[in-house]
Formats: sequence, structure tokens, C-alpha cells
Amino acid sequence: MAKNYDKLAQDIIQNVGGEENVLSLVHCATRLRFKLKDKSKANKVKLERLEGVITVVESAGQYQVVVGNSVKDVYETIGRVTGVQLNSDKEGTSNEKRGFVNVAIDTISAIFTPLLAAMCGAGILKGVLMLSTTFGWLSTNDGTYRILYAACDSIFYYLPIALAFTSAKKFKANPFIAVAVAGALLYPNMTALFGGKESISFLGIPVILISYPSTVIPIILSVFFLAKVENFLNKKLPEVCKNFVTPTVCLALVVPVTYLVIGPIGDKLGKLLAGGYTALYSINPMIGGAIVATVWPVLIIFGLHWGFVPIVTNNLAIYGRDTLFTITGPNNFAQAGAALGVFLKTKNSKLKAIAGSSATTGLFGITEPAIYGVNLKYKKPFIIACICSGIAGGIVGYAGAGASALVGASILTLPAFMGKGFVGFLIACAIAYFGSAIGTFLFGFNDKMLGDEENQGTVDGNIGDSSDLEVVSPANGQIMMLEDVSDKVFASGELGKGIAIVPSEGKIYAPIDGKVEAAFPTGHAFGLKSNSGLEILIHVGFNTVELNGKYFKVKAQTGQVVKKGDLLVEFDIDKIKQAGYDITTPVIVTNYSEYSGVIVTSDTAKKVGESIIKAVNNVTV
Repeated sequence: MAKNYDKLAQDIIQNVGGEENVLSLVHCATRLRFKLKDKSKANKVKLERLEGVITVVESAGQYQVVVGNSVKDVYETIGRVTGVQLNSDKEGTSNEKRGFVNVAIDTISAIFTPLLAAMCGAGILKGVLMLSTTFGWLSTNDGTYRILYAACDSIFYYLPIALAFTSAKKFKANPFIAVAVAGALLYPNMTALFGGKESISFLGIPVILISYPSTVIPIILSVFFLAKVENFLNKKLPEVCKNFVTPTVCLALVVPVTYLVIGPIGDKLGKLLAGGYTALYSINPMIGGAIVATVWPVLIIFGLHWGFVPIVTNNLAIYGRDTLFTITGPNNFAQAGAALGVFLKTKNSKLKAIAGSSATTGLFGITEPAIYGVNLKYKKPFIIACICSGIAGGIVGYAGAGASALVGASILTLPAFMGKGFVGFLIACAIAYFGSAIGTFLFGFNDKMLGDEENQGTVDGNIGDSSDLEVVSPANGQIMMLEDVSDKVFASGELGKGIAIVPSEGKIYAPIDGKVEAAFPTGHAFGLKSNSGLEILIHVGFNTVELNGKYFKVKAQTGQVVKKGDLLVEFDIDKIKQAGYDITTPVIVTNYSEYSGVIVTSDTAKKVGESIIKAVNNVTV
């Protein structure tokens, strides 16, 4: 059954400052990438507390909300349940001063992000076909091979068309005029001229013929120029004619200018970019690979890895393979391995669940949950992963491995890395994974790193069977996190660690076996002590002491020995509410400092007698 993301989507938009504060929203593999009008209106603390949000990153001019594998569903839900327009820019300006790097990263991510799914799928399929021909399962002359190869190669051959569409969205040009410009660059008669080494001119000006299939930079520059021309014409032309004059002039001007000027310049830039990277890489592939792979996780944290996408796509267009993302590929396995090391080492049930799922998603190329949710949080696992990633990157560089498509490394995409150096790439990924796992287990993590708040972390369902340290629900009702209650003193945790219940009926029962240390005659509060020394305070509502016992019937007395489920007090919920009082009832461990941690349930509702709190005598859960 599909998960409902309606509430999460609404909460995210509310905590980024509301719909009116969102200038644009796109997404990548794991992040919602907001461009906000005023970042000061966003509430980072509340966003990071939302169930389903891993962390929040402010980088490259974007406010990035990391949600992991469910990003596409959350993104689409935002478009459905809020007024935020997806993948488009509102009119308005941000209050943030943006440098060149921020603008560049924002532009690159907006242009390339929508294409990643198709490029990744095509890359995997291309790797599978390579595997099939290597083992003789298919021949390149087979119809099956040709059809499947067309399916996986088309996105790369016609990449200028796809980039024209996404670039037009970013630069605010007509996307269909942009596609027409790209189509002109790939027109069969023109590509045939290049293949036949013929020469042509435009109005007497010689045209430098270039092969534009799979190119990147020329079409992006061309669409940028198109956007400027279109905007100028729309401002200058009268309404009565601009709808047909503008596209006519755009096509008649932009296509020739692209063939004469923009295309050759873009082609030269692309070759310089590819040549520069190749020259740097060839100096010492092992050292270069180690350095790049070591710092790569840091670039991911700030979203700066997007700046390398044009280099990779350009490498693929010019050389047919890429080594940059291949060198950094083992980092995915390193991050997954470090999370696995935490999973194996910790005895905290909540952290074990987070680390386990992060280790799994990391193997499939989604590393943000491992990086933000586990490794970076405890620092040493992240450092160990960086070191192992660097070692693996050096091995990949030495082996000369490369990829045939723009794909992230995962157990599913390994076929895309077949060819020269493939065995070295596999060895590097294994070293990154197992090295990070073992290093983290031995040196990178222990449960002493957990803070008090984490030791009080939530767990699903009922909590354990240690009855002397267990607190059961004293009432039927809805569960609230203590930090969310309206009373600031209880919410701060100064009085104790625990949880709150909104009772559905006017009865409170003993949550432990022990003794009533204090039964207030007003009936609004009870202090109890369990047989093992656990001290519990139950406070019925906020400020209800002012009722002076009205609407309360006390059933237990100070000094009375009680069992779990014994009735402590009855009260009239409706009349108390009518009197203007909040009936939310905190249940807290007041001597929490004597324990290593206090764990509370993550369930949203409980019945009398069901586990809600467990104190921990040591880090073992």
C-alpha cells in the first residue's frame, strides 16, 4: 500500500516559510531543492524533526531538504496538496546575495536533475547489453540488441534536445522553440554534411561543421541566447503580432548564430574542459583518484558535486566513457559500509534501525541517509568512509576504469562500469565497503557517543519486558512528544524525561508496581516510585491545580502500595475542558539522571497497560 505523504508535504512547505516564500522547487535523487525568497522564515529545527526528513542543508543558493528515497513521492505530493509550482520559478528575488558558484550550481542542478532518471536507466541497460555481448548471449547484429541499444543510447544521442527543454525551463525561454533549435543541430541533412566532410556557408559566411549529437555546452549556451532574444522581442513587439513574430525571428536568428558562433565556441569549450581534465588525470591517475575520492563526500554535503556533471556528460560525449564519476563511485559503498559498522556496533534500537536502513540504501546509490543520518552525525564514521573512499579512488585511477554512461555507483549499476579496469573497480568498491564497515566497528563508533537525547530516543511499538524499568500507559488516549506540549516547563525536560497523553476518558491508572509517594488532594498530580527506584510524576492537565480538586475524585492515597492498573483518580474531562484547561497529561521519569537513558514509544495512541517508557541502566537497549 502506497504511503501517504500529504501531511509531510504540508509540514515541509509550512516550515520553509509557506508557499509565498518558495521561489522554485526541484528535486534530485534524495533532496528537495528549494530556492527561497527569505531563508530567515524557514525553521530548520522543526524541519529536521519531521518524520521523513533526514536533514536540511543550505548550500549553493538552495535550501535543501533531504528526504531520501521517497523524494519523488514527496515532491509530487507537494505539487498536489499545496500551491507550490513544481520545477518552475516564481517572479521574485531572494534576499540572499548569490556568488558565481551558487548561481552556477543552481543552474547546473536545474538543467541536469530532470534528466538523471532517464540517463541512469539508460546507463544500466547499456551495461547489461555490454555484458550480454561479452558472454555471447547477444550479437550486435541481432534485432533484439539493436532495439535495446536504441532505447539506451537515444537519451545520449539526442541529449541536446533534452537539455534544450530543461535549459528553457531554467532560462525562461519557450521550451518548444528551444527544442526546435536543438532539432536543427541534429537535423539529418546537416549531420550528413559533417559526415561527408562537405563545406557550406550562410549568407556567404563559412559554417564550421560540428557533430552535435551528445554535446552539452553548445545547446545550453544557445538556449541562454534564445531566452535573451525572446525576452527582448516580447517586450518590444505589440501584442497583436508577437505570438507569431517572436518564434519566427527566434528560429531565423538563433539557429544560424548557433551554427556560426555559439556552436563552435561551445564545442571548443567542451574540448578544453575534457582535455584539461584528461591532462590532469593522466599526470598520476592513482594520486589524482585518491585526492578526488577523499574530498568527494565533503562536496556531496554541500551539494557542490553537481558542478562536475557537465564535465562528466562532456567526457561521455567526446570520449564515450567517463572516469570522474567512476573514481568517486566507491564512495557510495564507503558510506554504506560505515553505516553498516554503526549498525553492527550499536545496541541502541533506534540508531540500529536508522543505520541498518541507511546501509541498505547506500548499496543502491542513495547515500544521504547514511551521510547525514549516521556517519556525519558521529564524525568518526564519516572520516573513516572518506579515507576508504580515497584508497578506493586511487585503485580505480590506477586501474583506469570508466563508465559508459552518467550513473552513480551501486550494486544495480555495476554493468555500466564494464570494460577496461572493471575488475579493479569491483575490488575498490569492496575495499571501500568492508574497509569502512570494519574500521567503523573497531575504531569509529561506540554507544558512548550517543547524547542524552538519543538515549531517550523513540522505539516502535511496545518496549521490552523489563517490568522493573518499564512504565505502562496510565490512560487510554493519544500520545504526544513531551517537547510538543503547550507547557514550556514540561516541554523543556527540566522536570524529567518522558511523554504526554491526551486522555480519551477521565481515568488515570498506576503505570508501575510500587508506592504512591505523593497524592495531591486536588487530584491533579501523583508521584510514584517503582520497586526498582524509578520515580514517576503524572500531571493531569496544565494549571489544573487552580480547580482546587473540582471535577476530580482521588482514589489513591500517599503511602499506598499499588500495582500496574490500579485506579489513581477519576475526573470529568468535558467540564475541565469547558473551564478552559488543557487536559494533556505528562508522564515523566523525574530521576532520569540516574539512568543512562529514557526511551519512549513512537506510537501515536496507547491503551492502559501498554508500554510507553523504559529507563535504561546502561547503553544496552
